[in-house]
Amino acid sequence: MKSIGLLQRRLDEYACVDAEEEVNAMREILQDLILAGLARTDFFTKAAFHGGTQLRIFEGIRRYSEDLDFALVESDRSFSLKGYLDKVAEELTSVGVELEVKDRSKADGAVKKGFLKTDSLVSLLELRYVGGRGTAGTPAKAQIKLEVDANPPAGAAYQSRTLLFPYPASVRCFDRESSFAGKLHALLCRPYVKGRDWFDLVWYASVGARINHVLLSAALDQSGPWAGRLIRTDDVWVRHELGAVVDRLDWDEAREDVRRFVYSADRPSLDLWCRDFFFDIVNRVTGGLTRTQVLECLASA
Repeated sequence: MKSIGLLQRRLDEYACVDAEEEVNAMREILQDLILAGLARTDFFTKAAFHGGTQLRIFEGIRRYSEDLDFALVESDRSFSLKGYLDKVAEELTSVGVELEVKDRSKADGAVKKGFLKTDSLVSLLELRYVGGRGTAGTPAKAQIKLEVDANPPAGAAYQSRTLLFPYPASVRCFDRESSFAGKLHALLCRPYVKGRDWFDLVWYASVGARINHVLLSAALDQSGPWAGRLIRTDDVWVRHELGAVVDRLDWDEAREDVRRFVYSADRPSLDLWCRDFFFDIVNRVTGGLTRTQVLECLASA
């Protein structure tokens, strides 16, 4: 089948060097297929792509990701995800991938959730490191979770990006400043350690990203420790509050969370992760204080 060759060539382009990279590559191929399927519906007239997977696919960040996160352009708690999941499953049969669809959305829920599962990729592709179906360490099914925020905070800005695999498709995405605001909301409010967020922060620092403070302020007012307090953020506020998170985080735990998603060649860089390293990163993304000044701000809080 011609489509099988298309998928195999795509996998070969990754030049995986171990089983973890091969599993990550298969997951990413499935993510691309799902995005392309959604783009052949009216989904991206209503919603925008954001989060870590958006950074991976459209910005080329050097870490793999798991889920597909979206936010509606206009709040609509009645939004239904199921029909789109079914259309994606139908579309993917054209490239030989059979999907199992599960919609886990609640009718009145603010976040709509769905899962797309398949074992087709494991059986279709010639794999170098991952064993056959059922082998220890090999997922019997590749699974992608989709989440759609049906009641998003106001203030996001968007841009259209072009997906080229498996065919050209237009995907509405958060612009860089808005995606950065979403990432900062996660860094400030997530109740557990997720090293992938901090890996992304380093990337935002490397590209000199600025913050969409309108969106960040609205998101903080909607959920998290500052909900309902009408906080209006600026770079100084972010520097202070994010510095406080850096000061208390378990960096060993953060490194271990992200390690399996990072290219093997990049894993030694994770050894740099510590409190002082991230004080410097926070300073860079907020364009201000020296490390000593950051510590003085924390001491006086």
